[in-house]
Amino acid sequence: MAKLRHITLSTDDLEGTAKFYVDSFGMKIHAQQAHAVRLSDGVVNLTLIKYRDDDHAGDERGAEFYGIHHIGFEVDDMEEASTQITASGGTLHGERENEINVERKFRGPNGVVIDIAKKWQGTS
Repeated sequence: MAKLRHITLSTDDLEGTAKFYVDSFGMKIHAQQAHAVRLSDGVVNLTLIKYRDDDHAGDERGAEFYGIHHIGFEVDDMEEASTQITASGGTLHGERENEINVERKFRGPNGVVIDIAKKWQGTS
């Protein structure tokens, strides 16, 4: 069963936004980079990103968009989940491999960008 485990917010103020979630909700910083901060409450990963330009932001929203950029689900089987998503009307949007995991992106029927991965940093 898939579980919501990841949300990415695009912001123009990484430090201030991270401080808000740490101070307001007790989230912990798990990783910090020049353009991203990864927070977690132990269950859900909240990634804050300050996109440098439209190329880095991808075609989901663009660099000047601020708010929820995409959501991510942790799945047991990437291929099975991919098949289910496309059978339900989702469309493949791309795949990315980074130092933490492999994530596959889809667009839902209303254009919402959805990532799937086997694991998200800072999640249970």
